[in-house]
Amino acid sequence: MKNFPIPKPKSGGLILSYKCSCECKHCMYFGSPKWSSDWITEKDLEEILSQLSITIQGSPYGPEKVSLNYGIHFTGGEPFLNYNLLLKAVEIGKSLNIPSIFVETNCYWCKNDRITKERLVELKRNGLNGILISVNPFILEFVPFERTERAIRLSMEVFQENLMIYQLYYYDQFKELNLKEKLSLEKYLRLINISDLKRRVELFKMGRTVYTLQNLYKRYPLNYFFKENCRMELVRSWHCHFDNYGNYMPGYCGGLSWGDIRNLKSLYNDGIDLEDYPILKSLILGNINDLYELAIEKFGYEEKKDGYISKCHICFDIRRFLKNKTNEFKELNPVEFYLHI
Repeated sequence: MKNFPIPKPKSGGLILSYKCSCECKHCMYFGSPKWSSDWITEKDLEEILSQLSITIQGSPYGPEKVSLNYGIHFTGGEPFLNYNLLLKAVEIGKSLNIPSIFVETNCYWCKNDRITKERLVELKRNGLNGILISVNPFILEFVPFERTERAIRLSMEVFQENLMIYQLYYYDQFKELNLKEKLSLEKYLRLINISDLKRRVELFKMGRTVYTLQNLYKRYPLNYFFKENCRMELVRSWHCHFDNYGNYMPGYCGGLSWGDIRNLKSLYNDGIDLEDYPILKSLILGNINDLYELAIEKFGYEEKKDGYISKCHICFDIRRFLKNKTNEFKELNPVEFYLHI
């Protein structure tokens, strides 16, 4: 299908690097300390943000406000692992008049009040509109809760209503449990009911979840998901992600790429020929069965005997298999994504 239209991103996150201080069991993008840094270059920052400045829409409450699915956020990995680069990204975004700029962090770096407040104030002064602080039992395995508390307390002072806590439920719960240090998931699950974890955490059955948390879910044979496709998830224009290698990801789907975000204007003006992107074609115009047929006919993919927890589980397992067999699928990028399971 020639000239398949690529969505103009209305909001999204720019991954400065996949390298992270944590290796959370639920991470959609396999963030880990094991990643090579491969930080986005300053040149690419300027080019990508310049392209995005044309399409990004600000919060409905105003360009100086932040909302989860509006504006642009800097993320990772963990963006504070390279604070100077994060600061430069904020400055460039501000100079391009991009609205509703915020950063997402796990707070590992908030070791004392002085450093924490100095950085928050400097970022705001240079154009950062707000901050999103991640709070959940998976980050708690790596980041002492006292650092999260510090970040929230000082961000409230600096950013006021432009502080977002994701998820507030767990912040309140950890306070009630009087936590201060790290806590393993195993110990955490002794304190609460496992059904609470499944109900309260927004767990997407994709990324590292399908390997580290699959025992939380019932598994099904591959044909259970045969008729499902991914069109709605892939062609949406809000909360897309763009990475340090220049990939424009469809929706949340790490390891898939529409093409080079540095050529965004050309991508959404000209579209792409899906015949050149057979995996994307299967997922958008076909279904999971079409992707499976593609994998078995030419490359001999074998169904997992213990089953799958979601269509995303099947999709990634097939993509990982294909990436290990061939480099012919240009939509399977970045290459490094398939090495950090």
